[in-house]
Amino acid sequence: MARSDYPITEEYQLSYEALQSTGNTLGNHVDHGAGISRQLIGEALRSRVEAINQDTCEVGDEDAFFVADLGEVYRQHLRWKNNLKRVTPHYAVKCNPDPQVLRLLSELGTGFDCASKTEIEQVLKIGVDPSRIIYAQPCKTKSYVRYAAQHGVKQMTFDNADELYKTKQLFPDAELYLRILTDDSASLCRLSQKFGAALESAVELLELAKKLELNVVGVAFHVGSGASDPKAFLKAVQDARFVFDQAASLGFNMHTLDVGGGFCGETFEAMAAVLSSALDAYFPPHIRVIGEPGRYYVSKAFTIACHVIARRTVADATLGTTSYMLYMNDGVYGNFSSIIFDHQNPVPRILQSSNGFAYDKHRSGYDTPSMTEYSIWGPTCDGIDVISSSCMFSETVDVGDWLYFEEMGAYTKCSATRFNGFTDSHDVLYVCSEPGASALLGL
Repeated sequence: MARSDYPITEEYQLSYEALQSTGNTLGNHVDHGAGISRQLIGEALRSRVEAINQDTCEVGDEDAFFVADLGEVYRQHLRWKNNLKRVTPHYAVKCNPDPQVLRLLSELGTGFDCASKTEIEQVLKIGVDPSRIIYAQPCKTKSYVRYAAQHGVKQMTFDNADELYKTKQLFPDAELYLRILTDDSASLCRLSQKFGAALESAVELLELAKKLELNVVGVAFHVGSGASDPKAFLKAVQDARFVFDQAASLGFNMHTLDVGGGFCGETFEAMAAVLSSALDAYFPPHIRVIGEPGRYYVSKAFTIACHVIARRTVADATLGTTSYMLYMNDGVYGNFSSIIFDHQNPVPRILQSSNGFAYDKHRSGYDTPSMTEYSIWGPTCDGIDVISSSCMFSETVDVGDWLYFEEMGAYTKCSATRFNGFTDSHDVLYVCSEPGASALLGL
């Protein structure tokens, strides 16, 4: 069985085949699922916040918490299968190593992109076969390479000569992918400044690998996390074809192309169309193709609720205006690290106030004269810990109220710290808006 033919469960196959047999119904399915998702998330949020009394609760009971809809992850997988039939996804664990997300993706038959010993270990512990893991870190710690070798994780990337010598010493049987440099100027997080071999150096690296009798089986690239220009995939695929041909001239039998990550939910169909067309034009069907999506799967699946712990009034006598500074129990050193690391701009919304529970009812607005201006801050004693320098609400927000933020599944909890003594551990409440996902997980 080829590695691209990872087994998937009967429940998922039936769901996918049902969608395919009824024609172009994926969009309707997604819309219906999204409606159920909002209902389930709202119920989970309400149940949690209404059970907390800020005046009598134990320390930590009012901490920020997530609600995760695993059905959203499931729908994204259906969407992937519908648009990128040739590409086997290998989920980028670093984006969000949530154990239930990993379990679901494992059951759906995806592979996994791991960048450290800990990530490899976490995936192996849920029963994933080592052949479904790619150690996609071009510059690896020696002890981690030994760990990968001991556990049969053969697929690894490289982009420099020193890494080849390291592999020869520690894991000569590894299956290597040459990671090449790409244009990631249109991405949120540029990676080519750190990783990737220039095209002009590819042949030298391949020659060295041949001399060291190492097994180079494919090419990898990454157009950058949160890419926005679909054409970046076209150029990268063309460059990969060039390296494939160089490798063939040296006697390598290349069989796999790793197209990396960079997929965003908003531009996914456009990116998938360009990538699929490029793959068909430059790589025959017998070439295996894998990808490394991360945020694509989880960004919209997680909603976070935060408690307002303090408020300051800011009166401007000259202008005759009053605004407020709100302080939450989470910030940029916690689950809002995505603001710094991932260039995100989370949108605050009122969850519960003196007017009652407001999920999906009262939206924040901007530049509306009748509204009150707020700035929103994290809990630490650091001036950069700001969530929003200015937002507008149509109702008063006070100490003890709750705010919520959607699309908080990517590069949030995974990069939280314990700076200033605040916790980096927050509860996740799970809901599931897809029966197929529930069946896979036994929920």
